[in-house]
Amino acid sequence: MHSSSTSGSRLCLNSLNSLPLKAFVFSTVLIPFHSINASKTTHQYDSVVNSNKLIVVSVADVSTAFKDGQHLHGFGYDLARNYAESINVKLDFKIVPDNATALKMVSKGQANFAMTTSSIQSIEAKHLTSFSASCGDTVSLQKNGLNSNLNWVFKDASDPLSQTASGFICRAKQNGSIGQLASFYNSNVLKQDALNTIQRDLSKRMPIYKASFKKTAQQYNLDWHLLVAIGYQESYLKPDSVSPTGVRGLMMLTNSTAKEMGVSNRTDPAQSIQGGAKYYDQMLARYAHIPMPDRNWYALVAYNMGPGAVSQLQSKIKAQGKNPNKWVNLYAYLDRNKASNGRYRQAVQYVTRIRAYLEHIKTTPQLVNI
Repeated sequence: MHSSSTSGSRLCLNSLNSLPLKAFVFSTVLIPFHSINASKTTHQYDSVVNSNKLIVVSVADVSTAFKDGQHLHGFGYDLARNYAESINVKLDFKIVPDNATALKMVSKGQANFAMTTSSIQSIEAKHLTSFSASCGDTVSLQKNGLNSNLNWVFKDASDPLSQTASGFICRAKQNGSIGQLASFYNSNVLKQDALNTIQRDLSKRMPIYKASFKKTAQQYNLDWHLLVAIGYQESYLKPDSVSPTGVRGLMMLTNSTAKEMGVSNRTDPAQSIQGGAKYYDQMLARYAHIPMPDRNWYALVAYNMGPGAVSQLQSKIKAQGKNPNKWVNLYAYLDRNKASNGRYRQAVQYVTRIRAYLEHIKTTPQLVNI
């Protein structure tokens, strides 16, 4: 393959993808990476391993990454993070203003690869190489409102870094990770007709409780917009809300949880926000061993189902030989079994909607400036 040929990298990807999974894993994992194209003296892969850092650049986009306070999450970001983890290095993910900047940084060696929706022509014009960030699984991306033209762009197709990355992506397609990540980051969760109602509700109610949300968030070092998103999912920010099962208040606390959190009046908005934030903070602490953003999603599922239920789910995932501390595995289990289990279906809806509400608040000027 030639470094200037995008089609070359795609040919390599297609031929790799045609191999049986076991043979493919053997060829990309068991053969020492330094032996691949050993005639060349320096590889991007070598510098990444030696520095223990993978530098990835991308624009902020619904298909790539969303900045949530100090943390990032998103379909593209999670893929890059999982790839970095697969080669046992740390991810340094940088948000850049546009795709042209991302390509320029790869061309100059300032980034190991870029995640872009740039045209193939503009990639080839920079003498760079690329492959599909979904290994051609355009259906999963399209049906979840994500950009099916998302590519990973490298400087050299013959470098082990781009070769192992293309292998990682196609294994993720084969084992279902691509589809599950796309499902969780579905950009169509909030329908356009519902957005008008959501916008109206938040514009009217956020200012009323802003002081309580901000004060409590600061106390627990949380993002107050995240607390708003939880409150909106729980009660539409209505402090007199009550459910048939007895949960009550703006943050919809059970009677027992309210007592544990020191809440004497669940219908008092300030007390409810305080109790909800304290409980959520306890859930975050419970999953402190899980890195962000996965820890966030685990804590939200635990807030909804209870930590005991999450522990049971983790045991089931572990029994399947999968990592119980990876969000893609927990989400996949919930999503696959939601048709036969109402609690699972509710948990999936709960966490995906809170993510969508948070993103909507953060990207809507009239809401973020309240």
